[in-house]
Amino acid sequence: MRAKVLALLRRKAGGFVSGEDICHELGISRTAVWKHIQSLREEGYIIDAHFRLGYRFRKAPDILLPEELLPRLRTKVLGQSIHYFPSIGSTNDEAKRLAAAGCPEGTVVIAEVQEAGRGRLSRGWFSPPGKGITMSVVLRPAIPPREAPRCTLAAAVAVHRAISQFAGVACGIKWPNDILDKQSGRKLVGILTEMSAEIDAVNYIVVGIGINVNSTQEDFPPEIAGIAASLAMISGQPFCRLELVAALLDELEQAYFKITNDRFAEILAAWREASLTLGAEVAVFEPGGSGFTGMARDIDAEGALLVETPQGMRRVVAGDVTLRPARLGK
Repeated sequence: MRAKVLALLRRKAGGFVSGEDICHELGISRTAVWKHIQSLREEGYIIDAHFRLGYRFRKAPDILLPEELLPRLRTKVLGQSIHYFPSIGSTNDEAKRLAAAGCPEGTVVIAEVQEAGRGRLSRGWFSPPGKGITMSVVLRPAIPPREAPRCTLAAAVAVHRAISQFAGVACGIKWPNDILDKQSGRKLVGILTEMSAEIDAVNYIVVGIGINVNSTQEDFPPEIAGIAASLAMISGQPFCRLELVAALLDELEQAYFKITNDRFAEILAAWREASLTLGAEVAVFEPGGSGFTGMARDIDAEGALLVETPQGMRRVVAGDVTLRPARLGK
């Protein structure tokens, strides 16, 4: 009902709506109208009240609410079902729970704060209240499990495009799916993809995306202050998170449809074009503690990184890759 009150006020395009008209159209009491208006104000909506004219909508907060996101979406599948949380342990965990319970493809879990967010290799993900984007998307591609990494590459391409076009920030992809500021090499985005599958079929894939949008240098804890940055820090201006989420879901849906329509070659080409890793000298640290150095030459159709070493070509499926510093800034 609160969403209906908000929608009614918005339809008046800045004009006043009397309490009586709201009561009549929505079939609620004046007391209920007042309570819904107060609830909206507490969330940050600016709504004028005049004892004769009624109520007037003036401005919405930059809060990632479904009623704010849905009107902005251009997607056909992604984001048609949105689960919003002011605070949550992990959007990926909630998305996996919903996926296992049979939620529709394209379901989005989004939160203002993640208390237990995590990135690749079990690392944590910093999520300051109201300044970033932490979201997870449920996908159900009809592909064999061995092709699941394609969704990871597609997500990196989609995020790169959304940030480049929406925020105008020059960034690139570090294998497999981190998005870095090109000039400083500081991390702007982390992507974590998790899967449930049978031997020959994918049940679901959850793509978790964390973006540092409007954080300041002071917002970051000391342990990551030197390696992380936000879009606002790089560009010198804040961004509307709602608009960025809409742009991101649009790009992600387009990239995902290429996977499901046998156009993955286009994703590979776009990933290579945006890559900061290919053509760079890298240090690779594999699970278990072993490591080596070499020249990153390419990625294969399964997303593995191909690194040329004095002993021959190495195929990296998992691990941590560090770029030669001179690669950045180009």
